[in-house]
Amino acid sequence: MTERLTHLLAPTGRLRVGLYPGSPGSLIVGETPESNRGLGFELGRAFAVYLGVAFEPVMFATNGEILAQAKVEQLDFVFVNATPVRAEYLALAEPLLFTDQTYLVGPQCSVQKIEDIDARGIRVGVSAGSTSEATLPTRLSQASVVSTHSLEEVIRLLSSGEIDAFATNKAILSELADNIPGARILEGAWGRESIAIGIPKRRVQALSIVTAFCTEVKQSGLLAAAVHRAGMRGAQI
Repeated sequence: MTERLTHLLAPTGRLRVGLYPGSPGSLIVGETPESNRGLGFELGRAFAVYLGVAFEPVMFATNGEILAQAKVEQLDFVFVNATPVRAEYLALAEPLLFTDQTYLVGPQCSVQKIEDIDARGIRVGVSAGSTSEATLPTRLSQASVVSTHSLEEVIRLLSSGEIDAFATNKAILSELADNIPGARILEGAWGRESIAIGIPKRRVQALSIVTAFCTEVKQSGLLAAAVHRAGMRGAQI
């Protein structure tokens, strides 16, 4: 690894890693900083060590805010669903994880099957800036799509019945369900996420370093251990 490529990956001398709390794919805040977990957090910290630079976690309320900052190169490392739209401004390594996308229905919602979500009067929450926000309005002709701005807000809206369901990947839905008595994850899937490390597109020359790191975390068992610690249910390596 050359000094030039290290500087390209972490131009400030610190690896700025975009994170948002409540998601096992990003950050689950522990009782102490040492007990923090989550794939974005653990992989970002490990990549900083790999590069020999300081680890700088940068906190946001939503993944959409992370992507906006990555687009203008205010972040150096993100762990995101690798979509064609995001590939326009991120250089993406091969995916490390795969997880299905479905719905969590709130305790006041009577929907039992995924195909019954698209009904008049059903309000489906999505995270602002997410794949769900971009995709579901083209798939749902009867239900309405409601943007939300944090996972804490999602818990409140589902618990109160202000939204009937929330759409994202099963790992996040499982974490949300733990905090909403009576909420249910619907069987089946409306999509599938391929989750990968991304760096700003103009740094694509250094993507080989990211690829080598991905190989190392898989072979060493670090990836599997981080998935286990995060309790990332429904994820496939």
